[in-house]
Amino acid sequence: VTMLQDMQKKVTEEGKEEQALYDKFMCYCKTSGGALSASISDAEAKIESVSASLKSASEKKALTEANLKEDQDSRAAAKDDVSKATALR
Repeated sequence: VTMLQDMQKKVTEEGKEEQALYDKFMCYCKTSGGALSASISDAEAKIESVSASLKSASEKKALTEANLKEDQDSRAAAKDDVSKATALR
């Protein structure tokens, strides 16, 4: 009889421990879901921001390359003009 009582006490204690672990897990699931959703929303907003920034930087690079090409052509023309002027003297 005492053996059965000891087993019942042990099973009851194990049940309480498992219930406490289950409650802790459920609390984690409830609280972490909101944080995860917020993190996902922030990341999506950041993706849009970074994409816009990347597009802007690409356009600026293209403009800078066009200006560089124009300036190189202008420099080459100026050197040619200086060479012609020197030859005329």
